[in-house]
Amino acid sequence: MTTVLKEKINAVVDSTSRMVLATSVDGLSSSASVFFARDGDDFLFFTFNPTRKARQIAFNPVVQMSIWPGNEDGIRGIRVEGVCRRIRQADAIRAAREKILAVTDAFQQYMDDEFLDANGVTGYYRIKPTRITLIDFYAESRFQSLEFPQNRVGVLAAALSAAKSRLLLWIQAVRAPFFTATLIPVLLGATIARGDLTDAGRIEAWSWSHFWLVIVGALAAHAGTNLANDYGDHVSGNDELNHVPSPFNGGSRMIQAGLLAPWKVLLASIICFIVTIAIGLRLNQIVAGAAFATTPLLYIGIAGCFLGASYTLGPYRLGYRGMGEIAIAAGFGPVIALGTHYVLSAHIPGSWDWLPPLLASLPVAIFVVLIIWINQFQDVPADRLVNKRNWVVRCAEVQHGRVRYERPLELYRLLGYLGFSFVLLLSIVGSLDDRFGTFYALLALIPLPLLLYANRLGKSWLEDWNEIEADRQRLPYSLLKVNAITVGIHLSTGILLVLAYTLQTPY
Repeated sequence: MTTVLKEKINAVVDSTSRMVLATSVDGLSSSASVFFARDGDDFLFFTFNPTRKARQIAFNPVVQMSIWPGNEDGIRGIRVEGVCRRIRQADAIRAAREKILAVTDAFQQYMDDEFLDANGVTGYYRIKPTRITLIDFYAESRFQSLEFPQNRVGVLAAALSAAKSRLLLWIQAVRAPFFTATLIPVLLGATIARGDLTDAGRIEAWSWSHFWLVIVGALAAHAGTNLANDYGDHVSGNDELNHVPSPFNGGSRMIQAGLLAPWKVLLASIICFIVTIAIGLRLNQIVAGAAFATTPLLYIGIAGCFLGASYTLGPYRLGYRGMGEIAIAAGFGPVIALGTHYVLSAHIPGSWDWLPPLLASLPVAIFVVLIIWINQFQDVPADRLVNKRNWVVRCAEVQHGRVRYERPLELYRLLGYLGFSFVLLLSIVGSLDDRFGTFYALLALIPLPLLLYANRLGKSWLEDWNEIEADRQRLPYSLLKVNAITVGIHLSTGILLVLAYTLQTPY
């Protein structure tokens, strides 16, 4: 019986090279028609990793596929249930490639494209079946199944894999790798506050519990901002129109990839801001005796939540009105640094000395804008279509249907130099009066060569972009190295500024 069933299944499979592949995450299902090849009982296919099906497979490898002979009227075919994984080993990739090319050469130009391969755009996948069902309405037994128990995943392993995937999904949704933009101003404000407590002889008033509450509240606000941004850009159609997304631009793509429903992204954003507000009010109660006491923390918290939520949502949509860069500079610079400093230095007698953390946060604010600035280069075409009038869009001219990036790139250089100028100013002023800076801020000039390198790469990229025969579908990805270096400039400069203020008042 099993041998006969296998022969019937193979007859169906061998009659065609196309299948309909169904994937699903969180109740969001997708289907796609793809070419396939056989490797024993397994099925192989080639696709592009940023596609919806590939993104869903990464979080839920359980798939289903249907195969119907091309000369049938739709009542004889097979249904395959299985587990799909991306092939990672070089030898296995080469073997899969040859088997797929033996079936079709439709995608050979992409398979041979070194640029796509180097940037992780293309991939090969293997489906290991757990059950294959022959559907034949001509037969007496219309449904016959062949089981593959060796391919089934154990209950515990499946549960752990699902939990891991869910965790990774939300880590990507909130764009956790960019949380350094929040941690740096928190650490800077906390370091200055601890130094002030030491100078005032009140170091015993330092509270680690308050410090960790600040960290959690600030990170929740950052997560809420990112989620609100994704939802807002989805509603406007911005992210759907962005055809060159990357880890640095185009949002998390959770909605576009069918990984999270839009309403869940919005709800998660609201929950994050509720957490931030609850922590802020609790800290305000600790500091001032009442949750809604009119303290600087209350106003700072209101400003921070407004800037985060209004970046792409609500009637103001700051990011669409040319106010986004200012909102980001304020939110991920002075707002966080001042709020942190106020909470942790509240036990110092006298009025709050807000000027030192404000001045220290200015280079951090400039460098976080530098990140957003360069990340917006790849977004310009989509931003223009939805009238998202950030300053890169405003500065980038369009001539003969081609975006000109000369002015945005020049402003990128000027912003970078402005940031390091403020670092130098902190050192000079600090050597004269350590209330307003620190001589050790000179340490934060160490990353300056990174900016020079990024400028050189940017100039080279611009020359390539302006070539008449330039491939402007791929060139946006060539800028990713500059995107990454800019993040490194912000992170390294911020860490060195924290170190500088630590050295000024060791404890």
